[in-house]
Amino acid sequence: MSVRIIEERLKAYNCRNIQEEDQALREITQEIALMSLARNHFFKYAAFHGGTCLRILHGMNRFSEDMDFILLKPDPNFQWESFVKNMSLEFQTYGYEVQVAGKSDLDAAVKKVFFKDDSIGNFLQLYTSDPKGRKKQIKIRLEIDTRPPAGSVWTTGYVDFPLTFSVTTQDPSSEFALKNHALLCRPYVKGRDWYDFIWCIGRKFPINFELLSNAMNQMGPWERQGLKITKERYFNEMDNKIRQMDWQKAKEDVQRFLKEADLSGLELWNTDFFLHYLYKLMNYL
Repeated sequence: MSVRIIEERLKAYNCRNIQEEDQALREITQEIALMSLARNHFFKYAAFHGGTCLRILHGMNRFSEDMDFILLKPDPNFQWESFVKNMSLEFQTYGYEVQVAGKSDLDAAVKKVFFKDDSIGNFLQLYTSDPKGRKKQIKIRLEIDTRPPAGSVWTTGYVDFPLTFSVTTQDPSSEFALKNHALLCRPYVKGRDWYDFIWCIGRKFPINFELLSNAMNQMGPWERQGLKITKERYFNEMDNKIRQMDWQKAKEDVQRFLKEADLSGLELWNTDFFLHYLYKLMNYL
């Protein structure tokens, strides 16, 4: 029965190629992982956030890769072990044979755990086949920030697969604040962040400037400078960032996370395009 549920869910994605099927299978697996965490009271202590959260809870039309979480209160002693054990058991009921592929440094502020499964092609009727005969494998990485910046506003979201359950998450203004922190402070080009930037502006997400200020003072080029990020300071820094971006690299990063029908939108990506969205954001903030 559990296998049939996954097959029906996969069929609803109407995958057109191997890449879309891989993304869909990963997302189905992510939702099962979320359900396991909810069953084990994880969301009393932590919140789901980031690109995968925007995809699953808010319907953003790009796939995502990793699952990001943030503790409600700092706790350097947080460990994944008990949640990982229960998650492995949950996956077994759906036919997976997951392996914990690695763990992060116990002293790291961001603690990671990796799952992989290469058995899914043995029990699912897949709708596309790999012409090279490669074995279907799913990998998901869970990361949690155990030293979160202060200022998030928490809310509750609901997921209806494989069963209905609730998760703690950030409100849109807090989610967008940390997305902007990534845009301004990440030392490399990640087009997925810029895709999310446009998507959030299209839905008029506000920015939690208190949280953004705390995040920028905690990590990045402005660390420990005591900056207070105002609307004007944000605009100036983002304007500079947009003018310096390599948009070709950004497009190359994000394209594998989009369905074929959505790829044409990337042709618009350039400095003027993103400045347009920045001005649009400033007009409603």
